[in-house]
Amino acid sequence: MKNDATATLAQLGAATLGESGARRMASRIRPVWRGAALCAPAFSIQCAPGDNLGIHVGLTRAPRGSVLVANVGEIPERGYWGEVLTTAALAKGIAGLVIDGCVRDIAALEAGGFPVFSTGVSLPGATKSLPGVTGASVQVGGVSVVTGDWVVGDVDGVVVVPQHILDEVVAAGQARFDKEGEMFRSLNEGATTVELLDLDESLIRDDSES
Repeated sequence: MKNDATATLAQLGAATLGESGARRMASRIRPVWRGAALCAPAFSIQCAPGDNLGIHVGLTRAPRGSVLVANVGEIPERGYWGEVLTTAALAKGIAGLVIDGCVRDIAALEAGGFPVFSTGVSLPGATKSLPGVTGASVQVGGVSVVTGDWVVGDVDGVVVVPQHILDEVVAAGQARFDKEGEMFRSLNEGATTVELLDLDESLIRDDSES
């Protein structure tokens, strides 16, 4: 089931899933290198502001194939993740990182093919000495995420599919995907979006001849 869900969700993509019942993260959560994409179950982490001990420990607790989803509190401008953690994550088979904060060492992340979605890039490092929590509900990009929820990230952004509505969202996403396929065919044959979407063009005034 996991492999089937991964393939289907990745094919549908964040934009389609976001219009089909998935929870859309705020646009501040973006891929840190071009082409980064992920689709995997979440492992949630709550860090203390300015500190990434929770991420270091969470990495040791997260199941292989999961994506780390981290909240870092009210101090986003730290390099909470970099080349060292990327190396450890790749060795363990972690699928990626989504963090409501900053990261650094972007060239190393891209070279390793490790997908990271963050709010930006920041040079100062984080401390590693304050309490945190793994496995609890966290708020990331304005969305509540719990361990086991599905996370899909690509060039359009990140969405979260809660476990209990996975089948519903996949069905709605597939229906939308198929409908858009028909629309693309019609557009290539000369139809217009005004016709296909039954839009009211009388609302748009034409002043070109005035």
